[in-house]
Amino acid sequence: MTKHQTGPSSQDEKTSEAERPPQTVQEMRELMLRVSRGETDISLGRKAQSALARILELRGDPALLSITALASKLEVNPSTLTRLARNLGYSGFSSFQQVFLDAAMAAPGAFYSRQAQAALNGEDADGIGGVNRLCRESQANIERFIEGFDIDQFRKATDLIVNAPRVMVYGIRQFHAFSSFLTYGLRMIRSDVHMLDSNNLGVAEGIAAMASADVLIAASCAPYSAPVAEAAKAAAERGIPIVAITDFANSPVAAVSHAALLVPHDSSFISNSLTTFILTAECLINGCAALVPESSKQALSARDQMIKKLNIEL
Repeated sequence: MTKHQTGPSSQDEKTSEAERPPQTVQEMRELMLRVSRGETDISLGRKAQSALARILELRGDPALLSITALASKLEVNPSTLTRLARNLGYSGFSSFQQVFLDAAMAAPGAFYSRQAQAALNGEDADGIGGVNRLCRESQANIERFIEGFDIDQFRKATDLIVNAPRVMVYGIRQFHAFSSFLTYGLRMIRSDVHMLDSNNLGVAEGIAAMASADVLIAASCAPYSAPVAEAAKAAAERGIPIVAITDFANSPVAAVSHAALLVPHDSSFISNSLTTFILTAECLINGCAALVPESSKQALSARDQMIKKLNIEL
């Protein structure tokens, strides 16, 4: 496989504040990632970055119709939104607001959200209503994932993974399960994919052993796991490319990433829902396999032969 470097834009490629402000939600998301990575001259405070990241997930929400309603939903002062719009190059909030109103007057997945609420009317949460709600919310998250899918970031991610001599995957708590699944899937089509600190040998030791051509896949969503954020930052400082699997463009792992896949996970599940994250892992595995079809076929064939030889499957 051909090796080549992919990395964040250099300092001399920074965006000028005088450039045309984003005209679409996709352009807004791309700008948000550049701001988070420090690749643009536009400076946003932590509160403004958090507000913009959340607004990007509100397309079609009625709160977007009013600066007062939006500020209330985000729990910020309306003046924060006005400053945010102007810092991004808009003449005021109304022109900033129009980008989202033009995107769609019905939020992606709104049908499923309505279905979820309807399912709970007259139903106890521990009955079919609760089951329906979780399933409809997952459908809504998948719809939002498709609607906001950034193909450029996805292609950067698969390209980095396919061309890296070694891939390490890191996630803790719930994301340990995600990391295990992604590692298993990627090892079906290529060798040298491992979970960071899988044998409790130490995260620091694992990162220190990585080369600059290797790739670290870091997975976390709000509330972010500090060890994952710190590991991603430390690896990035060593020149190791980071593929972030996260929720918002201003997340700590997205801020140090070379490629970031943003995954909606809004749900009434008692913890963070992993449904759309697992789907993202499946998309990544298939995407990587499609980049190198012949070697993937050979790897899958060899795997099937060994499974048959060892009588693993009945």
